[in-house]
Amino acid sequence: MEIETKIKNELLRILAEKNIDIQPEQISLDHGKVKEHGDYASSIALRLAKVLKKNPMDIAEDIAKEFSLDEVERYEVVRPGFINFFLKTDTLTNLIKEVFDKGERFGSNEYGKGKKINVEYVSANPTGELHLGHARGAAVGDSLTRILSFCGFDVTREYYINDAGNQVNNLAKSVEARYLLRCGKEAEVPENGYHGQDIINVADKIYNEIGDKYASDPDSHLDYFKKEGIKLNFDKIKNDLKNFHVEFDVYTSEQWVRDQGLVEKALQDIKPRTYESENAVFLKTVDDGDDKDRVLVKSDGSYTYLLPDIAYHRYKYDRGFDHIIDILGADHHGYVARLKSSMKSLGKDPDKIEVVMVQMVRLFKDGEEYKMSKRTGNAVSMEDLCQEVGTDAVRYFFVTRSASTHLDFDLNLATTMGTTNPVYYVQYAHARLMSILESGRDYTLNYSGTLLKEESERNLLKTMAEFKEVVLDAGITREPYKVTTYIRKLATRINDFYTVCRVLDPANAELTSQRLALVKAAEITLKNALTLIGVTAPNYMKTKTEEK
Repeated sequence: MEIETKIKNELLRILAEKNIDIQPEQISLDHGKVKEHGDYASSIALRLAKVLKKNPMDIAEDIAKEFSLDEVERYEVVRPGFINFFLKTDTLTNLIKEVFDKGERFGSNEYGKGKKINVEYVSANPTGELHLGHARGAAVGDSLTRILSFCGFDVTREYYINDAGNQVNNLAKSVEARYLLRCGKEAEVPENGYHGQDIINVADKIYNEIGDKYASDPDSHLDYFKKEGIKLNFDKIKNDLKNFHVEFDVYTSEQWVRDQGLVEKALQDIKPRTYESENAVFLKTVDDGDDKDRVLVKSDGSYTYLLPDIAYHRYKYDRGFDHIIDILGADHHGYVARLKSSMKSLGKDPDKIEVVMVQMVRLFKDGEEYKMSKRTGNAVSMEDLCQEVGTDAVRYFFVTRSASTHLDFDLNLATTMGTTNPVYYVQYAHARLMSILESGRDYTLNYSGTLLKEESERNLLKTMAEFKEVVLDAGITREPYKVTTYIRKLATRINDFYTVCRVLDPANAELTSQRLALVKAAEITLKNALTLIGVTAPNYMKTKTEEK
């Protein structure tokens, strides 16, 4: 159990003995910003003052005198009612050995042990390249699955291929038109088709493969253009995601779901909750909080996108997952109520499914916004962005804020080679640690920590100790940005330590050995944190001077 959790639990024990009813989440600890304020501070007495109608200083004193924890050396009660806790030195220095022992698993926990969780993300239609919304969803989804795995969950990463329905029919017609134009024939891309360069590229590949074989009678081969269009686009999507450090365990095809009869079975089983109106079939979702009942089957007999989605999600339930997470674009906001309602209608627990919304991204360069327009061919794709600023920068920036908030991406900042660029700042901190370790390779590391007395050393150790709590919190709240925020804080502590403490001191070999052990422990912690958000931890980085 981590020290922060131990302090909170001790406070809960004391309050329970005093018959004070309080929930664990109501107890928060602040990390002391200056040495005089201790290592942790609690404002619980201030929170209770109004409820108990007592002076917060008196409440704090009553709590503090009952406090007993081996890891805490002493406490102080200060106005207006804070309790400051000062840790024993070995409470912090013992962390170094723990980091060495756990290595790449340091920071992990067993919160989700024995639980299977399915996370679906990206799931872009195979009708073109991945855009920035897909890229942010990929960064958030992949980071979350890494964090959940680190929290002990058995995670299945899933991609749903929307390879059926109107959008792929429009794809087929668009590819056919581009193919005919490539063959020198007259053709026009449908108004509701796909007009980007990516479709031209697909048609060129088909032409290079078969020449003008289908130029004289293209309509009879429309199914060929559909299948080839889907295949070539999806191959490109998978390759781009792999380059983005994102891979999946399972790919489920909508066409497969249809071919298995799962859609018809879902429609049959959900029938008691449906009704017909104007030759269309509606699902009664208003009863479960939706703003209106939803169409499942249109008047022409074709399915809306909701019906295959219902069948697909029941298929997820039937595979035995304890929990299901969908990561979707913000334009799916109204989708949640109808999805939960449909699962309830099929006798499934609607609370087992959870939806994480990912808001839009705006690009800025030289103070001006880059506009995105997928159908005009002027869209900035995920591949374009990664080529311009680097995959690590894109991955990092896309999880610097909560997925539920809009994100403005500054291209100038992302390509700056200096500490104003946050991803450069944290990666350079890791490279700096590796450089120190390389220079001190002839020393034997000593992780006892008995000589680590400097405030910058204690602050670094305290921040390293926070990592486990941060990982757990990020996993429970489904918020990868909390790890990114922590990474920045850890890098700052590393740089503060580097500025104040001389690590390699031939005149003091024992202190050098202990500080090198601290450096190695910090390097492991930083690398583990970066790995959770899919960002590399380089051993060496060029400075601005070297670049010139």
